[in-house]
Amino acid sequence: MRKFIFLLFALLASAHTMKAQEVALKTNLVYDALFTVNLGAEVQFAPRWSLDLSGNLNAWTLDQGKKWKHWMVQPEVRYWFCEALGGHFVATHALGGQYNVGNVDLDFKLLGTNFGAVRDHRYQGWYAGLGVAYGYLWLVSRHFNIEAELGVGWIHTGYDRYNCASCGRRLGKGHHNYFGPTKAAINLVYVF
Repeated sequence: MRKFIFLLFALLASAHTMKAQEVALKTNLVYDALFTVNLGAEVQFAPRWSLDLSGNLNAWTLDQGKKWKHWMVQPEVRYWFCEALGGHFVATHALGGQYNVGNVDLDFKLLGTNFGAVRDHRYQGWYAGLGVAYGYLWLVSRHFNIEAELGVGWIHTGYDRYNCASCGRRLGKGHHNYFGPTKAAINLVYVF
């Protein structure tokens, strides 16, 4: 998390030499609705190219012994069809972080991943992956915009499995490959 904060501040510190409409700060309203603190910054580095860096953190303990803690950093390179920071774009992103999840009732399977397993066990581990995305940014006013984005890709995770959300006895180790959605965003964007 320290590296993400350092990169974000370095990105913002370099913004003093840039012209208007080349730097944006954003928050993902989907993550906000899930009580995940998040912040992103985007910098235009060519007429149709930008670099987006976002991070999120969920450090809250839920009721009745449920755990859904994680942090993630997600850098992304975007190609804009018309002009950077407006309209349609395609992107490629990487992502990585850590998680501690258990005693949460997610009774569904998606593309070979059984999310229902976190109901009876706790999983603690790391993840890293790559993906591609499509998005659109609506220009609302001079400084505020709305952006929507969906991404798909691959994530590899390594984890330790525990018997319950608060137990300390490890049952085993494992790894898993996931193919599916890697990004879902409705961003509120402030452009400098």
